[in-house]
Amino acid sequence: MTRPSQSLDAGYFERMFQGDDDPWKLETSPYEAAKFNASVEALDGRSYDAVFEIGCAGGSLTERLAPWARRILAVDISATAVERARRRCAGLPGIHIRTMAFPGETAREGPFDLIVLSEVAYYWSDADVATAAQAIFDLLSPGGDLLLVHWTGETDYPQTGDGAVGKLARALSGRVDVVRGERSENYRLDLWRRPCLA
Repeated sequence: MTRPSQSLDAGYFERMFQGDDDPWKLETSPYEAAKFNASVEALDGRSYDAVFEIGCAGGSLTERLAPWARRILAVDISATAVERARRRCAGLPGIHIRTMAFPGETAREGPFDLIVLSEVAYYWSDADVATAAQAIFDLLSPGGDLLLVHWTGETDYPQTGDGAVGKLARALSGRVDVVRGERSENYRLDLWRRPCLA
């Protein structure tokens, strides 16, 4: 299989979200619900002052993270997805949702003590994975967590889930500690932590 060499652009995601209210069945699939539950459980009851969720889609995981965060900045490259996430999370305190093409654009609201990449990194080119790794490190507070959750099946995206996470791990080698690394039948869950300052 020949993989795209460039990151998938906003047009791809706009077409997906405009053509289907829930293109990846994030709101209706028992698999997705179980994965979201595992994502929150991996945080082990830790609460966070500031969360940055990259690729929030329609806000399904954002809503589940809300009880554990004082404030959340959730972003997506698709304006249609952002509008759905805003409707879903309306009334939840401290949640701000906006359109952003990370890592080409980045958040000025940092630092964050939790950054979430759920089903995102395999859409990026090698160059964008490297850019994202540095941007994430710069935005992550000392002692802060980076949660990565990715499908491990075959994709026609620029990366596989394992490939993307492996490249992020190499880019962040020596700068984050592995807290958890788990695999289910269809996805991997990784929790890394930036060490506290000495």
